[in-house]
Amino acid sequence: MSPNLTLAIMAGVLFGCGVTLLLSRSLTRALIGVLLMSNGVNMAFLVAAGPAGLPPIIDKAEAAATRIGADGISDPLPQAMVLTAIVITLAVTGFVLALAHRQWQLASTDDVADDAEDTRLQELAESNDLSGSDYTDTADPHALADDEEDALPPDPVTMADHDQIVPEDLDPEGAR
Repeated sequence: MSPNLTLAIMAGVLFGCGVTLLLSRSLTRALIGVLLMSNGVNMAFLVAAGPAGLPPIIDKAEAAATRIGADGISDPLPQAMVLTAIVITLAVTGFVLALAHRQWQLASTDDVADDAEDTRLQELAESNDLSGSDYTDTADPHALADDEEDALPPDPVTMADHDQIVPEDLDPEGAR
């Protein structure tokens, strides 16, 4: 049982072309990329199913003696997975077509533009600038603990008089 090399290579080519198109800014190209990737995955399922066989339609009397493989019936599980993938691809296609249509109505193009906030954050990250951030003090590791009540309590183990610690000092509320 050797897989069909032509189908395996074709599945890889379809998936690779689909990924390339999916990375495009055009929603139409992205849709075609999703469709190519879906067809590549479906073809990979069929390659993984093994050799062709008889249709997997049998009655109860033949079920115990039927073999799955080259001399028997074909495996029905990959066929069911491909059928499910086709339905999911149809739903994704409808959704992306709706997005592309809405983008065309708003901007007369289906190209996705850069978000202004994402561009600003990218420029700040490239310059390592923290001016737009809430975190301003990079020198103090406890910069958020400004008030006395926010500060961490002293560690009883590192106290100078660690020989005089009694259990009541560690647990003042008696939560034990």
